[in-house]
Amino acid sequence: MSHSHEATATRRVRSALMAGTAALAIVGGAAGAGLLTPENAAAENVSSKVQAPAANPFDFADLVEAVSPAVVSVEVEGKSVSMTRGGPNMPDFRGMPEFKDLPEDHPFRKFFRDFEDQFGDRGKGKGAEKGPRSRPQMGQGSGFIISDDGYVVTNNHVSDDAEKIIVRMTSGKEYDAKLIGSDPKTDLALLKIEADEDLPYVTFADDDARVGQWVVAVGNPFGLRNTVTAGIVSADGRDIGSGPYDDYIQIDAPVNRGNSGGPTFNIHGEVIGVNTAIFSPSGGNVGIAFAIPADIAMSVIDELKEKGMVSRGWLGVQIQPVSEDIAESLGLDKAQGAIVASILDTGPAGDSDIESGDVILSVNGKDVEDAKDLARKIGDLDPDDEAKMEIWRDGKMKKISVTLGAQPTDKQQVAMAPAEETPEVDVRNEQLGLAVAPAGEAGDGVRITEVDPDGEGARKGLSAGDVIVEAGGMDVKDPGDLTKAVEKAEEKGRKAVLLRVKSGDNERFVALSLPKA
Repeated sequence: MSHSHEATATRRVRSALMAGTAALAIVGGAAGAGLLTPENAAAENVSSKVQAPAANPFDFADLVEAVSPAVVSVEVEGKSVSMTRGGPNMPDFRGMPEFKDLPEDHPFRKFFRDFEDQFGDRGKGKGAEKGPRSRPQMGQGSGFIISDDGYVVTNNHVSDDAEKIIVRMTSGKEYDAKLIGSDPKTDLALLKIEADEDLPYVTFADDDARVGQWVVAVGNPFGLRNTVTAGIVSADGRDIGSGPYDDYIQIDAPVNRGNSGGPTFNIHGEVIGVNTAIFSPSGGNVGIAFAIPADIAMSVIDELKEKGMVSRGWLGVQIQPVSEDIAESLGLDKAQGAIVASILDTGPAGDSDIESGDVILSVNGKDVEDAKDLARKIGDLDPDDEAKMEIWRDGKMKKISVTLGAQPTDKQQVAMAPAEETPEVDVRNEQLGLAVAPAGEAGDGVRITEVDPDGEGARKGLSAGDVIVEAGGMDVKDPGDLTKAVEKAEEKGRKAVLLRVKSGDNERFVALSLPKA
């Protein structure tokens, strides 16, 4: 979009806002004049009938007209089986009994038949294919242009595994798109299209989204192009468990499959978020959608544009939040920071002074709120950067520096031999409500063989087969070590004992409350 066009678009949005303000002022003025009673209505020779204002207090028409040309449809083609019927963002209308019962001449039947014909085999008739099809699978999502030379933002899950990407404008023009780079951890991707003219574009907002502000989502839900919905910001800072960098804006503007990768605008026509996920038991809109905030998107997109990938610092540890009972068991004044559950031998932490059980309280002078916050702070640093950390160990503060590595692209898996049965007799620990036995072939530690269903261990998620490798900061090699650790915690006046527990390939800390004397 040229600067003059952009200025015109801004003037249109401002005009709409000013018109809305004027209408509100008129309504407010009438209300301020006092209540209209039958007596004074007659005196003024006016009707007492309640009437709506002549103009809407606010509408989004000018805003939508200004930003829509920059919102595009992203159509992908590939042979990956993971690209299911209709693609990752399109619905499968088979198996929907409410449409099977429609009359043959009903317009909805034709509507959904057209969808099935366009996006996949209906599974009817002699020629129906069974199982994954070998012919190219189609998928569709949304995106938006961020520069006049054709850079397009969308979701990674829209463009992932695509062999061909087509960007379709609202005008109907189509362009072949090149994938510049993608970042699965934030679900963002950057595309590039080539045109013979300057393209309309939109910009990211500089200000953070505020809960309660108006928003407009534009995209292609269910392949219905140029669909506009409106709502408000319902919440911010949402963690939906999709990854270590969750920090979503929650909106109630209706968003459905196909809106993925599309923009959420504020009333100034600026992009405050990139739509990426919905919460829905049924697969349709229930008024809860999540968008990647503009500040995160801008940072990731800039790096994708420059390098085609995102480089993040990596510490090489498994971490978990510090709960109130974990803090109590370690002598911390409050629950804060992130506790190191285990250390990967191949990561930077493996060659450092970090130990399992350390609580990381700050990085480069900035306090660490919780495990997610630590992941973000380390991820914001570059590989080879130095991370100066304050940690809590054995009831004391300690300072450690670690030179970070590059975050691996593939998920690392740590092999662990399965626990085998042992002929030794189980030892019951009444204080913890557990029965344990030597871990045997599983290595050091004691294997939980029984959990009191009404005890503290069951409430904290311990189960038979878990292996306790450490208790109260002491290595556990046999049931006797566990008993000694509990006794030492009681001697120190601790209200809980901290266990390091292996469950399959994962390790975590669990604080079990000790019975009061």
